[in-house]
Amino acid sequence: MKIPLIYNLRSLRQRPTTSAATVLGIALVVVTFVGMLALAAGFRQAMVVTGRPDNVLILRKGADAEMNSGVSREEASILQAMPHVARAADGTPLATSDVFVVVTMTRDVASGSQANVPVRGVDLTALQVRDGVRITDGRAFERGRAEILVGRGLAGRFPGLAIGDDVELGNGRFKVVGHFDAGGGAFESEIWGENEQLMSVFRGPVFQSVTIRLADPGAFDAAKAAIERDPRLAMEARREDEFFQGQSEFLGNVLRFLAFFVTSIMAVGAVFGAINTMDTMVSARAREIALLLTLGFRPRSVMASFLTEAVLLSLAGGVLGCLLALPLNGVSTSTTNWQSFSELSFAVRVTPGVLLQGLAFAAVMGLIGGFLPARHAARKVIAEALRKA
Repeated sequence: MKIPLIYNLRSLRQRPTTSAATVLGIALVVVTFVGMLALAAGFRQAMVVTGRPDNVLILRKGADAEMNSGVSREEASILQAMPHVARAADGTPLATSDVFVVVTMTRDVASGSQANVPVRGVDLTALQVRDGVRITDGRAFERGRAEILVGRGLAGRFPGLAIGDDVELGNGRFKVVGHFDAGGGAFESEIWGENEQLMSVFRGPVFQSVTIRLADPGAFDAAKAAIERDPRLAMEARREDEFFQGQSEFLGNVLRFLAFFVTSIMAVGAVFGAINTMDTMVSARAREIALLLTLGFRPRSVMASFLTEAVLLSLAGGVLGCLLALPLNGVSTSTTNWQSFSELSFAVRVTPGVLLQGLAFAAVMGLIGGFLPARHAARKVIAEALRKA
């Protein structure tokens, strides 16, 4: 025979101070846990939405990032002329040969703090190839002019990037003519300009990558084979979305590891608090336990009842921690993208999945913290209570 759940709920209400202290301790652990997982989720989402599945990103064979790749002008021309490349209404290939460099810029004039910022030189067709990018203020840069667009992730966090400002890049000066949005993707943390203009002030006549739009979205395997088997090329082709997702794996895994490692240390204190609370409840309810046995409840039912109380306390703390973490959703922050060693801005994402992990973590703390007191109630305390009854 099982002890009714209402018994546990009434018991918790009769001890509000100890119950509230346990709930608060677990809530603090859960809000930290959820916050760190939300950081990882936000970073991962920023990279996931950056690419398109029908775009192919092409790098030098063996390169795992744009920074250590190189594509000559001749190779870029061959890639853009391939039959798998989609074309605009006027016949222009929907492809962009990109220059990719990282520059150091001042983030705070007062303190002099600096950060690495990615600068991407693109073809004029780039806004068609990456149609998730749209200009929100100002206009696009023009061919042959030293003009740049600034992602919204940079515009509000770095001085001197307002429309009309002049920015020194390499050995040249460029005018900011617009700001752009990329749906929360990594491109929002970049500065874009015409590839020829940026090539002249940075790396010389070499691109870092070529991105093409497939004429047939289902022809990726055929395009990949054609590119990688061409004797004139030494290139590797990847789906653009998969490439950027792969760029998020290292830091995403680090953030998830820290979430579990740091909060596991914090959870030790919360678990001991739960053990103390449940031990106090067990000691104070010796006569109740004896009465339950007299009414025919078995020792394992008593153990399950106390374990249920511990889990209920922890879940209450988990719910409170999740509620405290909800305001973090959408908060803009930044971190270092270890693939390019540059700053990447993104929004913290408190997703349903992250909240469920927070509640599960709280439940595990309750099970661990409640097991010993529950077993104590089912064994030693029960025997003592029967002798006293």
